[in-house]
Amino acid sequence: MSDPKRELLRHTVTTLAYRAGKTVRGAPAEFASFNGAGRTPVQILAHIGDLLDWALSMADGSGKWHDSPPLPWDQESERFFAALKRFDDYLASAEPLQAPPEKLFQGPVADALTHVGQLAMLRRLAGAPITGENYFVADIAIGRVGRNSPRRKRRSELTVRRSRMQTRH
Repeated sequence: MSDPKRELLRHTVTTLAYRAGKTVRGAPAEFASFNGAGRTPVQILAHIGDLLDWALSMADGSGKWHDSPPLPWDQESERFFAALKRFDDYLASAEPLQAPPEKLFQGPVADALTHVGQLAMLRRLAGAPITGENYFVADIAIGRVGRNSPRRKRRSELTVRRSRMQTRH
């Protein structure tokens, strides 16, 4: 029998992958060092990777934090997705959680989501905005945490879904 809290945490981790994928995919090379709000985007991405490593260490009971120096943008992006996969793999396993799912969410996962929002805002400030979308209809499936999450739905698909939803109510 699956744990609904663990499954919701996995869905949140997959949502993090989807949203982060939008912010890192197609970013111009100069974006990594954009200096528009304190930390640079590559420093923020390195911090997100550290948060995910910390989340895994709390989940498995080893509980360790590490401040990683930022790697070049593409390597840091790969590090992020690898850390996300390791965390999701642990959540998908039968291994017991050594920290409550609520604490894993309210600490490192929520912090990572916040920082992904910062990256999206910095993309706009840097003149390279991401495309908006209706995340309610996004194709987000538990366990899909790689770099190549599905692209957003085309507007025509959203219009069809929206009209179907309105006819049900």
